[in-house]
Amino acid sequence: MMFRRSAANKSTNGSPLRVRTVAFAAAVAALLSPATVFAERPTAVIPKQTIYPGETLDESLVEVVDVTNPNLADGYVRSIEEIEGKVTKRTLLPGRVILASALREQYAVERGSTVRLVFNDGGLTITAAGSPLQDAAVGELIRARNIDTGVIISGTVMADGTIHVVAK
Repeated sequence: MMFRRSAANKSTNGSPLRVRTVAFAAAVAALLSPATVFAERPTAVIPKQTIYPGETLDESLVEVVDVTNPNLADGYVRSIEEIEGKVTKRTLLPGRVILASALREQYAVERGSTVRLVFNDGGLTITAAGSPLQDAAVGELIRARNIDTGVIISGTVMADGTIHVVAK
């Protein structure tokens, strides 16, 4: 009995099997090239000097270094873009990685200042003067006191510094 090879399994130069083999070999070579290995080396952001709580970070206070410790736990800042404009929650020491949990956004409203409270319900809009009871960044839910009535409300801090009151 005689057998015939199927067209898909023929070992000619332009066969699909050979094309797949060459493509696989090229992919492996690309993954193992030194340029690719170097490009994937992790980096970390470290302070150049001691940075105290409440300071706003910028490029001049930090530097980016290559991570040489493969056992370094995750959760640290890897690029300058992640820290630009953020404020420190705790003291950052030179030569140590900056943990993302040690940073916060700048406050949009500060405790004790005067802000505008806004309540929207359909076509009804009510505004009043208020005073936040805590510091907060944009998007945070906080409590504030209506200066005229003394009533304490809850609301979301907006980018323009107003507090949008949530209905109960």
